[in-house]
Amino acid sequence: MFDWNFSTWFYLFFLLYAIPAAIMIIWEKRSPYKTAAWVLTLILIPILGVIFYLFFGQEYRKRKLFSRRGLKGMKNLRRLALEQIKKIESKEQITVANLENEAHIIRLLLNNSNALFTTGNELTILSDGKETFEAMFKVIAQAHHHIHLEYYIFEEGEIGTRLKNLLIKKCSEGVEVRIIVDDVGSWGLRKKTINELKTNGIQFFSFMEVRFPRLTSRVNYRNHRKILIVDGRQGFIGGVNIADRYINGLKGRHWRDTHLHIKGDAASGLQIIFTVDWYFLSQQNLFDIKHFPPLTEGSGTPVQIAASGPDYDWESIAQAYLAIISNAREKLFIVTPYLMPPPPLLLALKTAALSGVDVRIIIPEKSDAVLSKWCSFSYVEELLEAGIRIFFFQNGFIHSKYLLADNIIASVGTSNFDFRSFETNFEANAFIYQREFSEKLEKRFMEDQRQSREIVFREWQKRPWLKKLEESLAHIISPMF
Repeated sequence: MFDWNFSTWFYLFFLLYAIPAAIMIIWEKRSPYKTAAWVLTLILIPILGVIFYLFFGQEYRKRKLFSRRGLKGMKNLRRLALEQIKKIESKEQITVANLENEAHIIRLLLNNSNALFTTGNELTILSDGKETFEAMFKVIAQAHHHIHLEYYIFEEGEIGTRLKNLLIKKCSEGVEVRIIVDDVGSWGLRKKTINELKTNGIQFFSFMEVRFPRLTSRVNYRNHRKILIVDGRQGFIGGVNIADRYINGLKGRHWRDTHLHIKGDAASGLQIIFTVDWYFLSQQNLFDIKHFPPLTEGSGTPVQIAASGPDYDWESIAQAYLAIISNAREKLFIVTPYLMPPPPLLLALKTAALSGVDVRIIIPEKSDAVLSKWCSFSYVEELLEAGIRIFFFQNGFIHSKYLLADNIIASVGTSNFDFRSFETNFEANAFIYQREFSEKLEKRFMEDQRQSREIVFREWQKRPWLKKLEESLAHIISPMF
């Protein structure tokens, strides 16, 4: 009689689940780095590996998480993007803005994400949570027609309560209020609070609810966007979520962040992102004149609002970053809370530095996530070897996400410089093409750098072997993040 002991069950499970899962991963033709990491996981820890794969490993970009079919306005958006591409090719709009050298970046974002190029904008850099919330609440209080919020985290607390009460007040005044929150990021939001919002006329949806049996197909694909649009003419985008930690800090540590206040045509770019996500959740079409004021094409700061995520054909923000890094000639400054660059971006960074470009990266020394910290540190040595200057932020935790190249192109948004943001999450970034704005952002970078310590290559090599082991193990799994 066959002895069904533990080993037998183990090998049966391996044959029935781990091997088919490995074949599926290979069949999906992911990057060799991701494929190797997942297959190795399935071989070393087959049972946990299969569970981990079901929750976090399924690839949806090629299969599309949701369709935009039936959403009126998307064809018109693509038509506008094609018209702008023609203007760029004829140099009609680019010459006026003196952006001939940046035309390829603008054209790239028009092609890979329909990111409309707008010029009638006024931008303000907001350097912490207090400054950001004060600006947001002021604009919300002045709303006349609609308020649209889309956030990864909406937490209970002083800020959350203040925002809730203000939104209820505006709704009572006849202003349309719509809220999208990520279901995982905002798990702590009580049903009582959600019901209070809905009872007072606010339209509320959780993005891709994580509930059985849909848990395994959706838990890994999160809406990491943090955007606000008011009356279609003003908007906010950046790293600040709705939570008290963005003012009070975390575990006694100061929380440093960067957000952007947009006045003008680029608010329509944020509105497009919100409208697509709202249609997916509610089947309500917001593409109309009430929510999209006509573009002015006036003078001001040139901006494109780009989105990326599993619903897009291309990794649009990652592609734009790759093009910007590859074309940098003098300097490239990056600030990110998590540094886990995919291989093409890692190679581009090292190539830029070896070509003589002044590449500097600021990351936090003390992170809000231990594993992410180890993963980030695992890339430091090879970046230092290429001549890239690495700085560890000292004044608390830096959560800012921005990039600056040659004082010509800048990007501020929700995307971290890591695998998850570039390949998995739903993200949004503003790309800005103006020397004056870039100079302001560089001043902000230099202030962040002054509050950081530079890492010296020889000293970094002398760190304890246990730290090196932690980082090496984290490096192996970093492509799966």
